[in-house]
Amino acid sequence: MDASLFATAADQGRRVFLKQSLVVSAAAAALGNLPGLAQAEPLSQRYPDPLINILDPSFMDLRIFNASVEKLATGLRWAEGPVWVGDGRYLLVSDIPNNRIVRWDEITGSLSVYRENSNFSNGMCRDRQGRLLVCEGSTTASEGRRITRTEHNGTLTVLADSFEGKPFNSPNDIVCKRDGSVWFTDPPFQTGNNYEGHKVTPVQPHAVYRIDGENGKVTRVIDDLAGPNGLCFSPDEKTLYVVEGRAKPNRLIWAITVKADGTLGERRKHIEGLDYAAIDGIKCDESGNLWCGWGGNGDPKADLEKLDGVRVFNPEGKAIGHISLPERCPNVCFGGREGNRLFMAGSHSLYSLFVNTRGATFA
Repeated sequence: MDASLFATAADQGRRVFLKQSLVVSAAAAALGNLPGLAQAEPLSQRYPDPLINILDPSFMDLRIFNASVEKLATGLRWAEGPVWVGDGRYLLVSDIPNNRIVRWDEITGSLSVYRENSNFSNGMCRDRQGRLLVCEGSTTASEGRRITRTEHNGTLTVLADSFEGKPFNSPNDIVCKRDGSVWFTDPPFQTGNNYEGHKVTPVQPHAVYRIDGENGKVTRVIDDLAGPNGLCFSPDEKTLYVVEGRAKPNRLIWAITVKADGTLGERRKHIEGLDYAAIDGIKCDESGNLWCGWGGNGDPKADLEKLDGVRVFNPEGKAIGHISLPERCPNVCFGGREGNRLFMAGSHSLYSLFVNTRGATFA
């Protein structure tokens, strides 16, 4: 057979291969250029990540050796109240000064606006039916300073907007118990400026409230903490943890016994924010460890590089780990497919870290 035929066949094969390669390369390039497929950016290339600080050997069991702190998105003014929506594989976060709720999509890595004019929303969670519960911290026109529930069809139901005939201060953080009751804090944080809301004169004490899951009755359960902030339940829901965000000389987390009838019992000081630390949003994992939004309390002597991030405490209140971030972390939540992805709402950006535990509410 003529050797030139072999050469022609080989040339044709090479041309087909090159053509296919160019098509694949073009497709890959186009895919890589899609803005919706942004990749998470690790803050450090090293394993183990030097941003994950071991304060007690027990934290080694919660750290995954080859998991990094990753930046997911940026461009926010004050990120708060993250909540994971597992059935949609996305994270919702309040961007308070911009008066909106944003959505980070796990599939595409994109950040978009979920709700505009959110009444300067702050803390968020989901109820036992998967509906979104929102602390609306201030007003847009005549609405706000209330607790709303987003129904499955997208309409809003107001669960509470006042107590004993007087409006709330600025609902801040929220959690739903397994019995369907909704608990939220109401400090005056968003009443003092026109940046995170509107200036108004508070008429309620700093307080924590409970909305009954069956009859919707609102009860004030705490009224003697200075600036109640983040709150969460222990895994067995027998303890309520509440941050006292304006306690002096140091900010505190209280551990409070929850009785079977929904009332509160004995209170003990659980954690103290030393070295000018600010404590904000908190979440409990399945083992009872507290993962706390951490940063400086505004004192000029605060070492922000040391404080900013997430501080982790064991059930006895001992600090066991710290995740350093380049900015203060107002709040956190667990999510992801297995409930083992810690999402951190930084001041301007969103971060995440896979950990060797799950959130206490993961089912």
